Amino acid sequence: MALVQVRNLNKFYESGGELTKVLRGLELNARKGEMIMIMGPSGCGKTTLLNLLGGIDTPSSGTITVDGNVLTQMDNVALNRFRRESVGFIFQFYNLIPTLTAAENVELGLEALIKNKKELRSRALKYLKMVGMEDKQSRFPQELSGGEQQRVAIARALAKEPKMVLADEPTGNLDEERGDRVMTMMKRLQHELGITFFIVSHNPRLQKFADRTLTLRQGKLTESSGHGKR
Repeated sequence: MALVQVRNLNKFYESGGELTKVLRGLELNARKGEMIMIMGPSGCGKTTLLNLLGGIDTPSSGTITVDGNVLTQMDNVALNRFRRESVGFIFQFYNLIPTLTAAENVELGLEALIKNKKELRSRALKYLKMVGMEDKQSRFPQELSGGEQQRVAIARALAKEPKMVLADEPTGNLDEERGDRVMTMMKRLQHELGITFFIVSHNPRLQKFADRTLTLRQGKLTESSGHGKR
């Protein structure tokens, strides 16, 4: 059974009396533990789709179901709980708090889930170790390289042990070598933890890491071919 099911998803924006149709009758299924790459030209709606899957935005019509939860029927309280418990977010610009250490940045994403301070630190250090950052747990973001900051951001997303991770251009600010390292690590964690990954990127090189590549054009997803797996 699919972890994620999207049916007839539409997203329209109105500005100055004009209607912009971003997503049009979009359909999507994703299995548990699958890594899906979503590609497409700038402005085609890739980030909009991630925001809808993560319960950050609401569709104009259609349904989104994640692990049996129908997002399109949830109120704000239920959506907040869903985002807090079931979704990890990874952004291009890391979004780390500069006044917090690496460990504290990971803990910040867990404070609503874990109240015991010892358990909180233990979970944060477990995931920093998983991404190879345990020796830099006390460093501040400005003391870390771009690749290291991204690894902390990944640890923060994974530490809540979510059902799915939504990654928007996760290697966009990294050079080719560091980007491949980050993707290889995410691929390993996908298999170890059974998390479903949705990765938005402009970089066709990253397709080799995905189980499937989908292209978003004219508001709909189509299956791409010709890429490998790792």
